[in-house]
Amino acid sequence: MATVDKYDNFLSNLRGTSTSSWTEAQESSLLESYSHITAHPGEEIQGKLIESFNFWLNVPKDKLAVIKRVVDFLHNGCLLINDIKYDSQLRRGIPVAHKIYGIPQTINTANYVYCLANHRLLALRPVRRRASISSSSSDSGLSDDSATVQKADYPDRIIPDRDLDLLVAGELLSLHRGQGMDILWSDTLRCPTEDEYVDMVKDKTGSLLRIAIKLMMACATRNTNVDYIPLTDLIGVQYQIRNDYMNLQSNEYMDEDFAKNLSEGKFSFPIVHGILEQPENRQIMNVLQKRPKTPTLKRHTINYLRDTTKSFDYTLTVIRKLERQVKAEIARLGGNPMLSAMMDVLSV
Repeated sequence: MATVDKYDNFLSNLRGTSTSSWTEAQESSLLESYSHITAHPGEEIQGKLIESFNFWLNVPKDKLAVIKRVVDFLHNGCLLINDIKYDSQLRRGIPVAHKIYGIPQTINTANYVYCLANHRLLALRPVRRRASISSSSSDSGLSDDSATVQKADYPDRIIPDRDLDLLVAGELLSLHRGQGMDILWSDTLRCPTEDEYVDMVKDKTGSLLRIAIKLMMACATRNTNVDYIPLTDLIGVQYQIRNDYMNLQSNEYMDEDFAKNLSEGKFSFPIVHGILEQPENRQIMNVLQKRPKTPTLKRHTINYLRDTTKSFDYTLTVIRKLERQVKAEIARLGGNPMLSAMMDVLSV
């Protein structure tokens, strides 16, 4: 039976509260939509990239586990939000999270895992130690008990191992800028130039890859003075253009996922080329405006891109040029069997 007496000394009770009443059951409930998407993993490009680059960087196992977890939180949190933005129906062959758990709960969960990622970053902070007592302070009988950050073991690091939260925040800004432009073009039906598309991809796709590699570079015990970010950006652009190509050409997608970029009104790489190749022909623009869900218009557009504008031939040529540059850069950096094998798997 409800009683108001428990509120008589409520402030005193608050003062005495030192531990959270948050339970594992509540945590599990809050993360249901996140668990839904992680139970059906995709290509796991971020995880594979982390393992491959660790061949060069040799990050301690405990820190590598933290980096993987941070990137996983950020990546899947972004996917939860993206599926809402584009009103997707399927993700990896199953219903998207917000169709099961609702939009409000899914948005909250995505924001929550962003916060969890930021909290996990604390584990990557440099070890702190007590400052040593100087001879002068010993002579005077005074001592310095202040905590100081341990002197860097690798002073030649390109990415310092401090302020990693600022590093991640900067890349998240880039991520949302890229996503924002991608959505803006779709909503306003404005076709970007190829250069604008590539800049968007470097922000949208490249940001999460850079977070992973920059955190690894900050925690590396080997090759700490080598800049791996240009290669990371190159892989990001090649990977996204490949995804755009596969989305319109692969037979692996289910009917609901077939040519999903057309259903979402996205200006993907082959679509941008097709529009710019014959700007006077508005077929593709009209299809994007309608955001078709059935195969008929999608197949018509794909045939147009293949036979009329030769956009798939152009896209494939670009992908292969980028693949060759990735392989050459891996070789220049000393070779990496794991990364080379991963790129071979991703080759079209």
